[in-house]
Amino acid sequence: MTDITIRHSETHDVDAIRQIVAHPAVYMNTLQQPFPSHEKWQQRLERLHEQGVSLVAELDGAVVGHLALHPEQNPRRRHAASLGMMVDASHHGRGIGGRLLAAAIELAENWLNVTRLELTVFVDNPAAIALYEKHGFRIEGEAPDYALRDGAYASVYQMARIKGRQ
Repeated sequence: MTDITIRHSETHDVDAIRQIVAHPAVYMNTLQQPFPSHEKWQQRLERLHEQGVSLVAELDGAVVGHLALHPEQNPRRRHAASLGMMVDASHHGRGIGGRLLAAAIELAENWLNVTRLELTVFVDNPAAIALYEKHGFRIEGEAPDYALRDGAYASVYQMARIKGRQ
């Protein structure tokens, strides 16, 4: 496999990111909705560039993954950030999520003074759970019926990584 490049997203990446999330295998495992619009993702990226971090993974010049890092705004929680990640369905299992996650952890802990990373993951997504655990995230609890997904409520695990406690 050609090298994966991790970089900050740019405005011109919006359609590639939108196409990733448009795939049912992707949006079913996120809190995104089907049929994402260009305008909605353009606005989302603009907000991320102002208030958070938006990383993409590139493979052979094509964007194949996206990770958003949302630092907490509450002064008492500025040490924390939440993250969301998605990888192109045709590239699952190829190490792209791991590379994105490792880059986000390094950036958060060593440059943004974030010592607590948080996320939610659907309980029926064992590949993602294993990836997060491999990178030091631990399950802190389960939220039953957390989100409506394809007509039924689905549960999530709340996971976190605390710097120095892996």
